[in-house]
Amino acid sequence: MLIFALGLIVFFGVHSISIVAPRWRDAQVGRLGDGRWKGLFSLVSIAGFVAMLYGYGIVRHAPVLVYVPPIALRHLALLLMVPVFPLLIAAYFPGRVRHLSRHPMLLAVILWALSHLITNGTLNDVLLFGAFLVWAVADLISVGRRAHVRPVPGAPASAMNDVIVVVGGLGLYAFMLLWGHAHLIGVSPIP
Repeated sequence: MLIFALGLIVFFGVHSISIVAPRWRDAQVGRLGDGRWKGLFSLVSIAGFVAMLYGYGIVRHAPVLVYVPPIALRHLALLLMVPVFPLLIAAYFPGRVRHLSRHPMLLAVILWALSHLITNGTLNDVLLFGAFLVWAVADLISVGRRAHVRPVPGAPASAMNDVIVVVGGLGLYAFMLLWGHAHLIGVSPIP
C-alpha cells in the first residue's frame, strides 16, 4: 500500500501545483524555461504514475472491501463512460464539442472516475478513482478562477474535428468495452 500511496501523492502533487500554487509554477517556468519545466514535470509525473500503477497492482491482490455496489450501477457506469473517450479526444481537436464542454479533459476524468467509483468498492479503487475525481473537480474549479488559462496544444480548429471526436471516441469506447479493458486491465466491464 505504501508504493501505491506514494505514487498517488507524487502524481497528484505535481498535477495540483497549478491549483494550489499557480504563481510558484509560473515563477519556476520563468526560472527554468518552458521546456525544462515540462521535462521535469513529465519525469515526476511518470515516476508517480508508474509507482501508482505498480502499487495498485500489488494491493489489488489483497483487496479490502469498503462497500458492495449494487449490480444495477454497472449499467449506469457503462452509460457514464459513453462520452469519456470523445471528450478526451476533444481536448486536442478543437470544434463544437470542445467549445461546448469548455474543459473536455477534466470532464472526461470526472465521468471516468465517477463511473468506476460506483462499480468498485475496494479500498484501493476508492483511493484511486476518488483521488482522480477530487483532483479533476478541484482543477475544474481552479481553471474557472484563473485569469489566464494555458492553451492545450492540438490540431487546428476544423469542422471535421467534431466528426473525429465523436467517431474516434465512440470507436475507442467500443474497443475498450469489447476487448481492451479485459485484456489491458484484466477485468471485463461487461458482466
